[in-house]
Amino acid sequence: MVRSNLKIKKTTKTADLKVVKDSAVKTTSYSDINLKAWRDYDHIKTDTLWEFPNRLKEGGHSNEYHGNYIPQIAQQIYERYTKKGDIVLDMFFGSGTSGIEAINMNRRCIGVELKEDLAEKVSEKFTPKQLVTDVNIICADSASELAKEKIKARLDIMGAKKAQLLMLHPPYDDIIKFSDKKEDLSNCSSTEEFYDLFEKVAKNGYDMLEKGRFACLIIGDKYANSQHIPLGFECMARMNKLGFITKAIIIKDMQGNERAKGKTANLWRYRALAGGFYIFKHEYVMVFQKVG
Repeated sequence: MVRSNLKIKKTTKTADLKVVKDSAVKTTSYSDINLKAWRDYDHIKTDTLWEFPNRLKEGGHSNEYHGNYIPQIAQQIYERYTKKGDIVLDMFFGSGTSGIEAINMNRRCIGVELKEDLAEKVSEKFTPKQLVTDVNIICADSASELAKEKIKARLDIMGAKKAQLLMLHPPYDDIIKFSDKKEDLSNCSSTEEFYDLFEKVAKNGYDMLEKGRFACLIIGDKYANSQHIPLGFECMARMNKLGFITKAIIIKDMQGNERAKGKTANLWRYRALAGGFYIFKHEYVMVFQKVG
């Protein structure tokens, strides 16, 4: 893979393995992790509770776009489930976290973004050369056949038939409105419609993912009409319906992501006590594998 002069400074920590001969290396088909030196990877999480005190703001990342996932998730998932040069397909590209970490970690990325203005703004985070060789940004409805055809075309340009990792970070139903577009999952008229539209996006991702490779869903639940709405588990069920098997359900704390402070936080505490519910302090990082 050709590398260019990065706008994004590389900050990812990877194990520096000094291998003398091939017999000293043992890897899986989907990762560069040397299993014969597994003790050198203590920075990689293998448990199902992830706690990150702060959002990473180095290496080209920023928090100007509300609703983007934290870079540490990409770092963990990429190192576990991809090799250098692999292609990450992100169906909800947003502010470009997946693409930035692809550059930082010597991977490549195709990102699909619905909003034209956001796609244009995010492209400015990468050099012109990177936008040709390493990061392809597609402006399209991720649930559409057009998006699928555009992904195929970009894969062909990048010398591949399928992607090696699928990233999905959809809106959490209607909690935050991201645009006024009817195709936007945050504008669905009902939660059932949200599930159906998410399934269409996930189906496109499934079709464009290489067999045996992995997908990552980042999502939280919501509280509405005096009840807990388990968005994460229903989206997991929809992915299982498509043919993915569930490999892990990780609980990630949301500290460092919260915006509710002071009086607002106290108001939510009062509402929780009065309404009999609990305030969300976590979201899910769900890992799947395409086996069919």
